[in-house]
Amino acid sequence: MDAFKRNLQPRIEQLSANFPIIVILGVRQCGKSTLAKLVGDGWKYYDLENPNHLERITSDPVLFFRENNEHIIIDEAQLYPQLFSTLRGVVDERRESNGRFILTGSASFELMKNVSESLAGRVAVIELEPMKMNELKQETLSGFFSLFEKRLSLNDISTLKQLKPSKTIKDVNHYLLKGGYPQPVLQADPHFFLDWMENYFNTYINRDMRSLFPRIDIIKYRRVIKMLSALSGTIINKSELARSVESSEKSIRDYLQIISGTFFWRELPAFKTTKIKTTTSLPKGHFRDSGLLLFLQNIFTPEDLEFYPKLGNVFEAFVVEEILRGVQAVAARNVSAYHFRTKAGGEIDLILEGSFGLLPIEIKYQSHTTKKQLTSMINFIELHQLPYGVVVNNCESPSMITEKIIQIPIACL
Repeated sequence: MDAFKRNLQPRIEQLSANFPIIVILGVRQCGKSTLAKLVGDGWKYYDLENPNHLERITSDPVLFFRENNEHIIIDEAQLYPQLFSTLRGVVDERRESNGRFILTGSASFELMKNVSESLAGRVAVIELEPMKMNELKQETLSGFFSLFEKRLSLNDISTLKQLKPSKTIKDVNHYLLKGGYPQPVLQADPHFFLDWMENYFNTYINRDMRSLFPRIDIIKYRRVIKMLSALSGTIINKSELARSVESSEKSIRDYLQIISGTFFWRELPAFKTTKIKTTTSLPKGHFRDSGLLLFLQNIFTPEDLEFYPKLGNVFEAFVVEEILRGVQAVAARNVSAYHFRTKAGGEIDLILEGSFGLLPIEIKYQSHTTKKQLTSMINFIELHQLPYGVVVNNCESPSMITEKIIQIPIACL
C-alpha cells in the first residue's frame, strides 16, 4: 500500500517547491502520512501520537528545530499548538528557503486557527480525501478533469465524447460499497473490512471526540451521526433532527460543525442567483465516504446495496466526492461546489464554479437519462448562457441528450 500514488502528489510537490511549509489535512486513515512520506522521501518523520516523538519536540522545541530545521514531517500536528508559533520563527530565519516542513492534521478547528494566526504567507494547505476510484485501481486521472484547467467551452464536448469507461459497473458498485479508506478497501478479507470499520468508528467516537471535546454528549453525538448516515444526500432540517435526538437546535448545529471539521461530512451550500428568484437557501449535506455511510446503515454486501431504498442518494454523494477529488488534483482555481433547488422542486445535484466558469452536473443512478428529467438544467444553462451541462449516470458510453447536455458514465471518472 505504501507504493500507491495519489492524484494530489504532483500538486503537493509543486506547492512544496514554492512554500516552506505544507499542511495536509484530512480525515483519519485517509493516507496523509503515506502521502507525506512519498513527497518527503527520505525526510525525518515524527508522529505526535507517539509519546516519544511528542516528548522529543515539546521538551525543548527551540533546540529541536535548531537541529532539525528542514526536511521534517510532523504527523498529527494539531496535538501541539505551540508548534506553529515556533515554526514561524524557524521559517523566518531562512524565509527564502522552501520545501522544509510537511505537517499533517486530522481535525481542522484549532489547527487551521493556529495556521492562520502563526503561519500566514508561509504555508500552503491542502485537503486529502479517502482514495478516489482511479487511485484504488492505480490508474491515471480521467481526462474528464482536464476540462477544469481552462475556461469551459462547447469544444469540450468532443473531448467528453471520447472518454472511455475504465471500470465496470461491478467495479463502481464495489467502490461505492467499500468507500475509499485505503487499508480496509485494499484487503481481500471482507471480515477485516467490517472489523476495521467498526473499530475505526468506535475509536473516532470514544477517543477522538472525548479528547477534542471533553464536554460533548457522546451518546447523543453518536446518535446524530447514525441519523445523518440515513439522511445523507438530503437537505437537513436541524429542528427535526434536534427533536429526534432530544437535543437543542444549537447542539445540532455544533454537532454538524464538528462532524464537518473532522472531515466526515460535507455541506453543499445552495447556489444563489439573481436570475431565478424562487430558490431555496438551505444547504445539502452528505457523508464524504460511502463505505462508512453504508457500514453505519448495515449495508454490507452487493445484494444489500441493490435493494437499499436510498441507493440514489448514496450514489449521488459518491459521485459528488469523486468529482471534487478529481477537480482538486488539477490546476483549477477558486473552486466552489453548490447544490441548486427551486421552491417548486426543480434541482441540480452539483454546480461547480471556479476559474473554469460554471458547470451544472446532474447525477442519476440509471443507465439513461431523458431530456424530460432535465428541465431544471436546461433552464439553468439557458439563463446563465453556459456552454454545456453534464449528466453522470450508469450509461455505457458518453452521448448527447440535448445539444448542450451530455451524459457520461460514472466509470469514466
